Amino acid sequence: MTWKKYKNSRQNANMVISLAKGKKQKECSSDLNNPNHQNEISRVAKQMVKERQDIMDLHCLNGVSDKVIVDKTGIKYSRKEYTVKLMNEENDWDHRISAGVKQGLTDCISVHEVGAALKKDEKT
Repeated sequence: MTWKKYKNSRQNANMVISLAKGKKQKECSSDLNNPNHQNEISRVAKQMVKERQDIMDLHCLNGVSDKVIVDKTGIKYSRKEYTVKLMNEENDWDHRISAGVKQGLTDCISVHEVGAALKKDEKT
């Protein structure tokens, strides 16, 4: 094989590879806008992040609008939003309810009964 043939075949191979990469990138970019592929994209992104994730650090999170959040302030804000929603979702509280001191069986347990229960537990 001569040098010119080698160079031409190498150029053709690079051309085919770049066309295939371009086609795959177009497919992936069209999938980003498709709502059916959002969960799969989110799963792959989380998997990629999990591979480089520190034990105590969180790198990405699905937000309320189903977009992946990657910056720390966005994650903090999204968590705060979620906890506020969670706390107010079922129990709307108007701060007018007050509770008195609880009275019942727990108030009637004496120190003597606790000591007797502990001695009985030590024997067994």
